Amino acid sequence: MIGDLLPDVVATEVAYDDPPEARLEPAEEAVLTRAVDKRRREFTTVRHCARAALARLGVPYRPLVPGLRGAPSWPDGVVGSLTHCDGFRAAAVARAGALASVGIDAEPALPLPEGVLDVVALPAEQKLLAELTAAYPDTPWDRLLFSAKESVYKAWFPLTGLFLEFSEAELELSPDGTFTARLLVPGPVVGGRRIDGFDGRWAVRDGLLATTIAVAP
Repeated sequence: MIGDLLPDVVATEVAYDDPPEARLEPAEEAVLTRAVDKRRREFTTVRHCARAALARLGVPYRPLVPGLRGAPSWPDGVVGSLTHCDGFRAAAVARAGALASVGIDAEPALPLPEGVLDVVALPAEQKLLAELTAAYPDTPWDRLLFSAKESVYKAWFPLTGLFLEFSEAELELSPDGTFTARLLVPGPVVGGRRIDGFDGRWAVRDGLLATTIAVAP
């Protein structure tokens, strides 16, 4: 599903379980000294996915040690994004000359827990979600908004090195499987021009939803 939402220049790998051959490099193991089993399995398998995706690009793997704000440290000349949720892990990578940044997120296709929407959604977004839910009640629009904002952040952070609050981007979800994000703070400079938002895609399938953003160089 992730691969279907991204351009051909992106190499992806997904896993629906935790394969026994998944392994970590010593530098990655050092990050998990106090991790519970669930965190260890997610961390290991999503890096197993990254290893396979990088191989498709012909890029040797190097330890993806979390850096500033937990962002993975990709090999030079590579942009990428990781995501995991219950029963799903995925990695997406591309050559830096092909894309400036990429963001992916996956979530269970279920409504958000009570109280979360008020934290992540602006008033205009909540109004739109109510309209979409009335027209298309089988889609978990609130969770989809949350996921899209996660993808926005993952695309934003490598370009800026800055945190982005949920309230600093206003999203518009469309029933056609696309969304737009309008930045409410100064955007990053990409290819010599300042961008003021991102375009993304989404899908819901087999109990999961996914959102993606690919930023052109």
